[in-house]
Amino acid sequence: MEETKQQPLALRVCAELAGSFLLCFAIYAFSTWGSAVYGINIVFFALATGLAYAPVTAIFSRVSGGQLNPAITVASVLVSKTKILDGILYVTAQVIGAIAAGFAVVKLLPTSEQVAAKVWLTPAVNGFENGSVSRPSVSYSLLTQYGITFSITLAIVVEVVASLIVVATAMSSLGDHGESSDRHVIAMGLAYGLATAISYPVTGAGLNPARSTGIALAAMNEGLTQNPLQQLWVFWISPVLAAAVVALVMIIAQMMTTPKVPAAADLPQTDAD
Repeated sequence: MEETKQQPLALRVCAELAGSFLLCFAIYAFSTWGSAVYGINIVFFALATGLAYAPVTAIFSRVSGGQLNPAITVASVLVSKTKILDGILYVTAQVIGAIAAGFAVVKLLPTSEQVAAKVWLTPAVNGFENGSVSRPSVSYSLLTQYGITFSITLAIVVEVVASLIVVATAMSSLGDHGESSDRHVIAMGLAYGLATAISYPVTGAGLNPARSTGIALAAMNEGLTQNPLQQLWVFWISPVLAAAVVALVMIIAQMMTTPKVPAAADLPQTDAD
């Protein structure tokens, strides 16, 4: 089968950088000043997240496949949909784009002596335990009254399960060489929306290591109750673990469905032999 023609690597890397910037800027924006206008809750956050991923993926999917997530890129590399060098450059671009978006949003936050930046940033950062109960929510306030917090174990399990949904959806809707299929955009919007609904109450819905890193770095000196950098490792390990699981399942499935080539000793002998 003829290999699908790809865009030049430099163009694809730029697409991942620009896409990650736009995507993370949108998520950080509705998580901060957007929450003040519309009110932050699971339904709003899940819908907004899905709507953020879908159009940005649509814009860049024809260039780079619209991976926009290091976990998806890792899975794509492991199953040979993306070359190793391409994957390294994709992840680098994704993280840089997210960091740029994080600092851009922080610089634009309206602050005063009464309303510090941490008030805006608390709903945007990913975290658990002190990093989750500090997020403004009726449910968190109620849990705090009874001394209940979301533990690291629960945070890891929830992030892994939610990331499995995202990564598995991406792998099923990307072509053999990482190109986007016709259903990729809608599938990713729905996957991120569902995964966000599952994980937001516990972790703030990381799902994407670049997304978690960008806002964590931008908010590290803003006086949050929990320094997001101290918990950031969970939001890298969990999605990457999910990516490895999805890739392993795909590799095993491919091995089981690939026709076995008979060995020479198994071939029928002829008189000439």
